[in-house]
Amino acid sequence: MRTEIGSMPDIQEHIKNEMALIIYFYNDDCPPCLSLRPKVEAMVKNEYPEMELVFINSKHYPEIPASFGIFSNPTLLVYFDGKESKRFSKYVSTSELSQSIDRYYNLIFS
Repeated sequence: MRTEIGSMPDIQEHIKNEMALIIYFYNDDCPPCLSLRPKVEAMVKNEYPEMELVFINSKHYPEIPASFGIFSNPTLLVYFDGKESKRFSKYVSTSELSQSIDRYYNLIFS
């Protein structure tokens, strides 16, 4: 199930309550966004089952990405214990994303 978020209070709640979180900013007119999405979903499901993945449509809610200083899609923010640990934008490599998550994820969940 894909979790779509459309308000700052909902995002802040996820950041506060989730030990591991990826926020995926996208819009439906962005081909890289659409091709990357299933790869990230599969990676999180198969490799990081304790990690929460949420999506924000930048086109429908432009004030949300702006408040995070995000001006291009796709952008992924990786949070651990309520703190942003990594930010990926535009051309995102799932292997690089996975490498940046591995260490923190294993420290928290192993």
